[in-house]
Amino acid sequence: MKTLVLSAAIGLALCASAQAQTFTAGEPLGTINESGVATPMSSNVKVYGSFRTAESCTFDPARNLILAMNNGIPQNLQENDGFVSLINPDGSVHTSKWIGATRDGLTLNQPLGSAINNGVLYAVDIDTVRMFDLASGRPLGAVQVEGATGLNGVGVAPDGTVYASNTRSPERIFKVTPDGRSSVFVEGAPLAAPNGVAVDNDGNIVVVNVGDNAVITFNPAGQVVRTEHAVEGGNDGLVIMADGTKYVSSVRYGSVSRIRPGQAAEVIASGIPSAASMCYDSVQNQLVIPMNANNALAFIPLN
Repeated sequence: MKTLVLSAAIGLALCASAQAQTFTAGEPLGTINESGVATPMSSNVKVYGSFRTAESCTFDPARNLILAMNNGIPQNLQENDGFVSLINPDGSVHTSKWIGATRDGLTLNQPLGSAINNGVLYAVDIDTVRMFDLASGRPLGAVQVEGATGLNGVGVAPDGTVYASNTRSPERIFKVTPDGRSSVFVEGAPLAAPNGVAVDNDGNIVVVNVGDNAVITFNPAGQVVRTEHAVEGGNDGLVIMADGTKYVSSVRYGSVSRIRPGQAAEVIASGIPSAASMCYDSVQNQLVIPMNANNALAFIPLN
């Protein structure tokens, strides 16, 4: 096990650390006018884009904004280039680089999966779980996960326990407790290149595979309690609704499956290139799907 740099549980209390003092979040789109006055973009202008390999998103209902995780420049060209964009619910840009406007006090290499819990944004970054204050974007700490070779999806329980998938060999789900201890939660079959992870309404951990179409529910002891199936395999994104309905996106085949409790899966959308780790916008009642190297987001209204 590796030691917590700053656990999510104590990070808020230590916000006066040197790291927090030097961090600066990005501002909404705007310019400095000819008179030298900071001028926000006028409301009759909309800008779309601001992505560089968008892998996952999560939704902040308090601000009614989508948080999109971006890989940035490939690691072999430049390390520590990941960033987080703030996106309006219509897909227009609020803040191009919110986390990542500067690198002062920030390490964010290649963020993939993301989740929000109790005012904290969690992101998995290669072999590390990173935590940020949801309101300010300020780094709260990080846990390096021993044995991780490529963390991908992440789900967070109400108590702050993190479950993160390791898609490459060894195929595992790691568990990180709020005090920063990491361990292997489950490994091997039925995992088959595990990707998306979410915690359901009963506190169970749900995982989707890239290697097949299984949607596997584990109890907190790591035992399989249910196996469902999406219409197609190659899955990445996972959203679980209050009524237990699951939405699963296939990054390989571009479909979104809906699995209602006790019913067979059905496709509700298709033809979405690289449909990655999606999120649910609970205010507009829509799914938001990052499209990886397409540098775009797809939107699916749920009516």
